[in-house]
Amino acid sequence: MGMRPGVLRLALAGVLAGLLVADQLWPPPRRGGSAPRAQVVVARDGTPLRAFPDRTHVWRHTIRLEEVSPRYLEALVAYEDRGFWWHPGVNPWSLMRAAGQWLVHRRIVSGGSTLTMQVARLIEPIPHTAAGKLRQIARAVQLELRFSKREILETYLALAPMGGVLEGVEAASRAYLGKPSLRLSAAEAALLTVLPQAPSLLRPDRYPERARAARDKVLARLRPLWGEAAVREAREEPVIAQTVREPLLAPLLAERLRRLRPEAARVASTIDAGAQQSVEQLLAARLNVLPPRVSMAALVVDNLSLEVLAYAGSADFSDDSRFAHVDMVQAKRSPGSALKPFLYGLALDEGLIHSESLLADVPQSFSGYQPGNFQASFSGPVSASEALRRSLNVPAVEVLERLDPQRFVALLRRGGLRLELPRGASPNLSVILGGAAVSLEELVGAYASLARGGLAGRPRYLADEPIGEARMMSEGAAFVVRDLLESGGPVARVVDGGVGVRRGIAWKTGTSFGFRDAWAVGVSDRFTVGVWVGRPDGTPNPGFFGANIAAPTLIDIFSAVDDSQPSARTPPASVSSARICWPLGVRAEATAPGLCHEERTAWLLNGTAPPTFPDRLRDGPALYTDLRDAHGQRVRSGCATGEVHSVAMARWPAALEPWLDTATRERALPPAWSADCRHARAPEAGLRIVGISDGETIRRAAGGPPPELRLEARGGREDLIWLLDGRPIGRTEAGRALLKRFDEPGRHQLTVLDDSGRHDRVEISVR
Repeated sequence: MGMRPGVLRLALAGVLAGLLVADQLWPPPRRGGSAPRAQVVVARDGTPLRAFPDRTHVWRHTIRLEEVSPRYLEALVAYEDRGFWWHPGVNPWSLMRAAGQWLVHRRIVSGGSTLTMQVARLIEPIPHTAAGKLRQIARAVQLELRFSKREILETYLALAPMGGVLEGVEAASRAYLGKPSLRLSAAEAALLTVLPQAPSLLRPDRYPERARAARDKVLARLRPLWGEAAVREAREEPVIAQTVREPLLAPLLAERLRRLRPEAARVASTIDAGAQQSVEQLLAARLNVLPPRVSMAALVVDNLSLEVLAYAGSADFSDDSRFAHVDMVQAKRSPGSALKPFLYGLALDEGLIHSESLLADVPQSFSGYQPGNFQASFSGPVSASEALRRSLNVPAVEVLERLDPQRFVALLRRGGLRLELPRGASPNLSVILGGAAVSLEELVGAYASLARGGLAGRPRYLADEPIGEARMMSEGAAFVVRDLLESGGPVARVVDGGVGVRRGIAWKTGTSFGFRDAWAVGVSDRFTVGVWVGRPDGTPNPGFFGANIAAPTLIDIFSAVDDSQPSARTPPASVSSARICWPLGVRAEATAPGLCHEERTAWLLNGTAPPTFPDRLRDGPALYTDLRDAHGQRVRSGCATGEVHSVAMARWPAALEPWLDTATRERALPPAWSADCRHARAPEAGLRIVGISDGETIRRAAGGPPPELRLEARGGREDLIWLLDGRPIGRTEAGRALLKRFDEPGRHQLTVLDDSGRHDRVEISVR
């Protein structure tokens, strides 16, 4: 009597329920779950930058089907499991065929395992026994119930053993063949298809003949699918594999990203593999001119997307003597003069200057702070544009004093550039000359503002990172600063023969105190590049500064990564050009001809031509009225005897008057006093050089040492500054003398200045 239908259904339901309960109680391991964690960080095109093996030192690359050659997928399914796309994890016909072959030959001819069954064994150790085979079958069915065919196949692509420390088709393709698996030829696809069957015995880098024989076996099986001609051509291709080496591009960035994404098996970075290789090679080529233990760092950022295309945290990752594992892209270091472009840009925005504002590159004391220039010389009157291009220190401090150091630091912070000050310190004038610390990546993000309409940005290392940007300066200020830097000044002509000008590269160098850090950061239309050179432990490197070591590297990097021609740029609506006049600094059309001692063409922001800064040494307005007699001599109302007329005069800053050339001095300074008013005291008459007469000749004794003079002045207040031919030679207290030896014969101009702006000058001849 047969079983009733109701009972049969109940029994089947019970079996099914039991299977479901068993599936829940003994689920299959997570795909790759039992395998130790391995990570790989890749470039934007999938090129491995660095592989971080698991605890058994296995390299593994996860990959999607779309990233693998269709030839490989065809070969894999056709050779390993032709029924993969329709069976439920187990192919009964294959199992029966394998069993029959074993009975006939008394050895395993074919295993009968499907790709799903192989995945089951890859994710969970299963013994090669009859019981193990049953467990493998059960796991395969579970996998088919839980995952799609695509997910199962992708698991195989990532975990299949490929010899030695390699797992997965992508790792094998990169390590053995030096290419992504998407670009496998037919012969290479067949080779990597058969490799998991005996990965140690068929390694193409060690046993090319064995590997070729096994590959040809696969190709013979694929003849119906690929055709006779394709198979014949593939068989003629030799098996050539490179020695397996650990991928090592941007190693410090890879370590950084691995820590940022610890759970990701594959971390996709924004790095361009070609640009990265070029940058690393350029840094390595510079090592032979660097002292021992000196390292380098470089960063290349795409201006549009802010994606980092090249990242070198150290000069040579294999050289521990150069602090190979110290990432100087992130390290906080003194930027030297590298912050000056932001100072001038923000001063433009604040309405303090235009591009040709008159500044004083002369010895000055700012409440006791006395900066000097890198070249230990001074130039007298300079424009803001000259001061920026030539990286003059005293004018920069003068501008910062007007802007205010605390406001400057706050504006930089608003733009995303957070300066690190010494513990317990507040912003002061030294900030602009390196008295704070910043990282290379922060500095590069800030410089990107010059090519992004004033918007600074945070460099992005992962494609899914959000864009972070902040307003550093206005679009107009960014245009002006970039335009001023693009010529590069005299340093550019020495470094690269003016290439920066022709290629549209605006760049700036920086050197920290004691030659500890050398910087160069620049922008083109497409990229912002930064270079740092120094010792990570902070030891000085005398003679190595931004212009002579970092700048040439910067230009070389631009040459390697950016072959585009600069586009023509037009000023934004907020920027205009106008003629301005020195010393007042205002528009030429608003200045009387007699008051315009020197005319220049300036960039103005928002149509504003701010006047020259107030005189730091002398009170009173820059525009004043003087009295003349009928002979054009200077008089005062109390002593004039004849007809008197007034003359408008424009006064140069007192600190600059000794630096004026003869023609400008004749126009700027008042004439001699009339005989009737010789008792009148001019503002500069209170300070006089004594002991040396104007026009005096100093003779050297025959065969004796060079003459030495005692320099003294009367009538000065506080400190006196002595200048010889416009060059400072010493500073004394008022009433004290200065001894000066004159080694060189010839005519000399000797000048003394006091803190009130008064000065006196004599000319002498030394013979």
